[in-house]
Amino acid sequence: MTVAATHVRAPKGRRRPTARFAHRAEPYLYSAPALILIVAVMLVPLCIGVSYAFRDIKLLNPFGGGFVGLKHFHTLASDRNFWQALNNTVWWTASSVLLQFALGLVLALLLNRPFAGRGIAQALCFLPWAVPSFLSGLDWAWLFNPVVGPIPHWLAALGLLDAPTNILADPQLALIGPIVANVWWGIPFFAITMLAALQAIPRDIYEAASIDGASPFQQFRSITLPFLAPTMAITILLRTVWVANFADLIVVMTGGGPADRTQIVASYIFTTAFRKLDFGYASAISLVLLALLLVYSLLLVTLRQTLLSKG
Repeated sequence: MTVAATHVRAPKGRRRPTARFAHRAEPYLYSAPALILIVAVMLVPLCIGVSYAFRDIKLLNPFGGGFVGLKHFHTLASDRNFWQALNNTVWWTASSVLLQFALGLVLALLLNRPFAGRGIAQALCFLPWAVPSFLSGLDWAWLFNPVVGPIPHWLAALGLLDAPTNILADPQLALIGPIVANVWWGIPFFAITMLAALQAIPRDIYEAASIDGASPFQQFRSITLPFLAPTMAITILLRTVWVANFADLIVVMTGGGPADRTQIVASYIFTTAFRKLDFGYASAISLVLLALLLVYSLLLVTLRQTLLSKG
């Protein structure tokens, strides 16, 4: 006589501890490769860079590297070059972002209207974004050179300059050159994002406003701007952080000169680290710039949330 073997099964809804752990850990296991890559590529270098700010790291002193505490920050507080670079950074960032935003918005409004050859016009307007920043800075440095470039001669013909001279060599005007190059290079960023946001606005709203007798300016103020506001806030935030850290054009066009009048914090970090080979002091400057940008981002996000809650 055979007896059928009976198997005791766990009630439905209950799992073994290992099965429950595997089920809960499954999402983390899937995302583990990406998390490991992010930690290895971003978090680890960031932590190492922060630690350098409190150590004496100089490539010309191989026996250094000891802990110096807040010494670099005390030196930074009395560093006139740093404060000059910080002042230049404010002018460089504010003027570049405001001009890029204004011209990019105008360009997006023009490209949002249907006309013959709009596709070609969009491709040509977005062309500066495809040019490498190094090549862009080199081209603009040649354009401002009175020997091979036309811009000084145009400015002299308009009466803005007494003679065709290189404004990149003038301490009072040198920062204008990189700002012009940066505006030209960065307009497509705002044009692309603003154009995408404009095309997402329902056409029916404009048709209803036209029927009600709203003028084009009233439509822009009451319809376009409110719809574009979230996109404007995030693009201005991203672009400000980007431009404040963007030293390529200045390094290529002026090298921070003449007399450090075009030196911004980002280029000062580059100069300190890779020319003076003082990575400890450069890391301290980077940490201060990081803190300032974090405060700015927090203020802008808080203001955006406040406006959205009131709206």
